[in-house]
Amino acid sequence: MHAGGAPMTMQTLHPRVQVVWVLRAVLIAAVLTVPFAGGVYLNRLPEWAPVVAGAVFLVLGVGHALLRYRRWSYEIREDALYLDRGVITQVRTTVPLVRIQHVDSRRGPVERGVGLASCVVYTAGSRGADVRIPGLTPDGASDLREELKRLAIRADGEDAV
Repeated sequence: MHAGGAPMTMQTLHPRVQVVWVLRAVLIAAVLTVPFAGGVYLNRLPEWAPVVAGAVFLVLGVGHALLRYRRWSYEIREDALYLDRGVITQVRTTVPLVRIQHVDSRRGPVERGVGLASCVVYTAGSRGADVRIPGLTPDGASDLREELKRLAIRADGEDAV
């Protein structure tokens, strides 16, 4: 919900989150390519093997990062927070507002570097049950945190009546 009281439409992540995910894909591709380079060093693989392996890992990783961005959305409604994400496996999560325990906004070093933040929603009922919404502006993460907090308090009050 927003200030007008009507439900929000599906919200997408800030485009800069793609930079974070692509950089992660590049790092993972480099790490996965190291054994192939070792194989060349030990004369067990041809010299082209690390180049081909690295290119495959890079294309798959960057492709996954870009698709992940396109498939990530969230929406706050009267009763719950809804998340829709996933490339290979599509995941739809519903977090009832009455189950929200607390909400954090976070900015790790990489997120700070690209001017982004995340919002983490902790829920009641099971250990480690939390939902993270990445790729928000710092103000957007703070606004989302405050909105969810306000709605959770209101939902808890309505549930207790």
